[in-house]
Amino acid sequence: MQEIIEFLIRAKRATYAGKGAETVSTRPQSHDLTYREGDYMYYDTYLGGGKFAGEEALWIKDKPYWSMNYVGRVTGNDFSGDFLKEALFHVPNDKPFRGPSYYEYEDYSYKCEVDGDFNWFQGYEVICYKGEQIYECHFHGGMIE
Repeated sequence: MQEIIEFLIRAKRATYAGKGAETVSTRPQSHDLTYREGDYMYYDTYLGGGKFAGEEALWIKDKPYWSMNYVGRVTGNDFSGDFLKEALFHVPNDKPFRGPSYYEYEDYSYKCEVDGDFNWFQGYEVICYKGEQIYECHFHGGMIE
């Protein structure tokens, strides 16, 4: 399991969180990012921007293995997509879903709460600017059989 989680973290850091290039859109106006290593394949696809919904998924030998759905929105002024990506780049090994429990830089703070584990989980993240919430995202997912 640890090898799979380490792959997932590398994939996240190589795609959205690491400002990786998007691939060809699979649906009208979707944003798609992929990463492969040997038998492992990671796919992140989302729709929208200020209000968005998406899915991350992991395949092993072309068989779906794990997935996470997310939906979020910008709720205030001064949102920084770069700050969100920076927070998500620090995805922790023990909760490889979104970002760390807490991350802060200058006037921005990121908080993420998760219930569950890699097999079955749900969570919520927020970004605040100067103490005022300006972004939120709900996510959930787990193993696929």
